[in-house]
Amino acid sequence: MPKDPQGRPSPPRGDPQGCAGVAGGRSRERRGEPERDESRRANLEAYLHHLAHERRLSPLTLINYRRDLDGIDAWLDREGLGPWEGLDAQTVRRFVAARHRGGASGRTLQRELSTLRGLYRYLLREGRIGHNPAQGIRAPKAQRKLPVTLGADQLCALLDHAPCADGGGEPLAVRDAAMIELFYSSGLRLAELISVNLGDIDPAEAMLTVVGKGAKTRRVPVGGKALDAIRGWQALRGLLANPGETALFVSRRGTRIHPRTVERRLQRWAQEQGAPRGIHPHLLRHSFASHLLESSGDLRAVQELLGHSDIATTQIYTHLDFQHLAEVYDRAHPRARRRG
Repeated sequence: MPKDPQGRPSPPRGDPQGCAGVAGGRSRERRGEPERDESRRANLEAYLHHLAHERRLSPLTLINYRRDLDGIDAWLDREGLGPWEGLDAQTVRRFVAARHRGGASGRTLQRELSTLRGLYRYLLREGRIGHNPAQGIRAPKAQRKLPVTLGADQLCALLDHAPCADGGGEPLAVRDAAMIELFYSSGLRLAELISVNLGDIDPAEAMLTVVGKGAKTRRVPVGGKALDAIRGWQALRGLLANPGETALFVSRRGTRIHPRTVERRLQRWAQEQGAPRGIHPHLLRHSFASHLLESSGDLRAVQELLGHSDIATTQIYTHLDFQHLAEVYDRAHPRARRRG
């Protein structure tokens, strides 16, 4: 066997751990690219597989998890750090500080730390690590922003101009009207609306069975206007849907509609209707929650309808209600107005 100048056996040609591996590493160094830790990457992919197939998270949620984990993984590569089990709390604090200096908001850092803690909980469960260095690390405090909503009268006026099947509406426009009505009628998330299948809506009871975050199932009411819009869409759905397609809402290709398509179609609809601002799925969900809470005052019921596991998440809408009351007070109370 040939030997190197120090008398050590040289690896055979083509050995992935020998000259080729060294050359690849040197080539990567010459290009200025950081070395990737394959062990860390394998654990990351195993966690994402767990989220998809064991926890059954929605495709949109998985995209967000992957984005955050890829960002953390890339930072660790740039820092020349090794496997997940070798990281400590000081390293996590360095990551948070670096992201904060780079302009990441407190809310973004809270989400990324939550993602990292989830990864470590999974690795602890699998016996691959012995500690969770992200536990107890806090992100900079985020400024809490109130959700943006449309007024009930304003939103209803927009919806009243939506096309219907009886009026000879174009199929895609009729579909869009049905989606918008269902968003606002039942307070759905984008992923929830996309996942609605034929048969999930019981028209006799006016109820929808929906699968929310964490694969949790809940039943929510469907309003009369939404039921009418959905019937109009179902009368035309067969013109687009592929045979055997189970999704209620399909694209022009006949398959389940894509999240980005829904967002684009809502924006287009808002522009055509002359809406004062862009319409997106979560604005309709926020408006649903705000209008219900303003009318009923029943925070627990709104929590159930939204599918929030923690009532503290729903309480943000009480601030909207109080903000509205404060504006009414400022306009109406004779002693509330400031004098110049």
